[in-house]
Amino acid sequence: MSRIDARLAELGISIPQLAKPVAAYVPAVISGHLVFTAGQLPFVDGALPATGKVGAEVSAEEAAGFARTAVLNALAAAESVIGSLDRVTRVVKVVVFVASTTDFSGQPGVANGASTVLGEIFGDQIGTHARSAVGVAVLPLDAPVEVELILEFA
Repeated sequence: MSRIDARLAELGISIPQLAKPVAAYVPAVISGHLVFTAGQLPFVDGALPATGKVGAEVSAEEAAGFARTAVLNALAAAESVIGSLDRVTRVVKVVVFVASTTDFSGQPGVANGASTVLGEIFGDQIGTHARSAVGVAVLPLDAPVEVELILEFA
């Protein structure tokens, strides 16, 4: 069992099947020693668990959970092009888009759902990263969150 697979098992986390793109793009691309994922929605078994805006139909706590799910989908996308998450040497950047009401300002807390699980999986040395948490008016399919990753690998 690989190091990351063992850590995932210890945490009770499984990387989901690769989500099919909802438009004309690929889930991830490699450039040099970096893998860039397309924005990943919080699909669970091919469906969104919720839709709507954070601060209205979706609570901040629910959205943080969806950010966690979306980042696991992003890891599946990365794994599809690099073969194994054991090859990841650094989580470089995480971008979390939060579809939110105009008065909601808790995007960083929502983004913590993604950041926290990356730290749990990869540890501080590899998993600590730069991040953007951006509030937006609407996301594809009316998803509450979308996550992109940039990972360095060997």
